[in-house]
Amino acid sequence: MTVFAVFDSDTTYLADATERFMINFCVDDLDGMIAKLRLAGETVSDPVEEPPIGRFAWLTDPEGTRLELWEAGPGPEAPAG
Repeated sequence: MTVFAVFDSDTTYLADATERFMINFCVDDLDGMIAKLRLAGETVSDPVEEPPIGRFAWLTDPEGTRLELWEAGPGPEAPAG
């Protein structure tokens, strides 16, 4: 599944006002993915948001693009799959 979401130009969700997009990866096991990335030397935030649609964590690629990891939750808005 591919999803494109448009944010307002003054959004703070992308963390850096110069960024124009963020890549979101859906993962089955957020804690496991965070552990693997940290073992590889990456800096990943702890899951800090856990709305009904799932859990989220973030990291930044070498070019400065913010990456979002999403583990879908049981909420009614979570996609099937």
